[in-house]
Amino acid sequence: MSQALVEIRARIAAAEARAERPAGSVTLVAVSKTQPWDHIAPVLDAGQKVFGENRVQEAMERWGPHRQGLELRLIGPLQTNKAREAVGFFDVIETLDREKLARVLAEEVQRAGKAPRLYVQVNVGQETQKAGVAPGDADSFIGACRTIYGLTIEGLMCIPPFDQEPAPHFAQLASIAERNGLDKLSMGMSDDFEIAIAQGATSVRVGSALFGSRIYG
Repeated sequence: MSQALVEIRARIAAAEARAERPAGSVTLVAVSKTQPWDHIAPVLDAGQKVFGENRVQEAMERWGPHRQGLELRLIGPLQTNKAREAVGFFDVIETLDREKLARVLAEEVQRAGKAPRLYVQVNVGQETQKAGVAPGDADSFIGACRTIYGLTIEGLMCIPPFDQEPAPHFAQLASIAERNGLDKLSMGMSDDFEIAIAQGATSVRVGSALFGSRIYG
């Protein structure tokens, strides 16, 4: 798996070069959700420092003993009753997608005196089964997060429909980000991260290409 990490990093570097972007401008987020520790440890030992998790409790149990020196990102839906734990544990929350969650996060940030970096998730394919703000509502939602709830939004995240060409969806997310003064874009996964880099991704979330198929149960 450490060899897989070398290969993924090389593909990211090549995609940066093709897009005429600076080397190192794209962060690899290793999606460790549902993976057993013996899959994660070689990647961690090989120097990977940024990991993505789907569930708050699972992440805390997995990473609690190994937290030092890492950046942990929540990339799965966040329930409001887990907001306090998420604010305390994660460096980045990429799935801010509704006003109720914005309000609760603002309260927890005030209470904790610290704030994770926040991304708004945009449902670029407007799929009913996926979380995220509709593209047409993104501008007003970002504005509300800033002005009503006092949250600092760092960037945007999306998951395009698996059965559609991803490039137009990535371009749409980049356009929303640009007009809202945001320069961080979390987009692209194992099957399409090179396309996402060409469209301006600043972080890509790679799981199966790095660790193999996820373990369920």
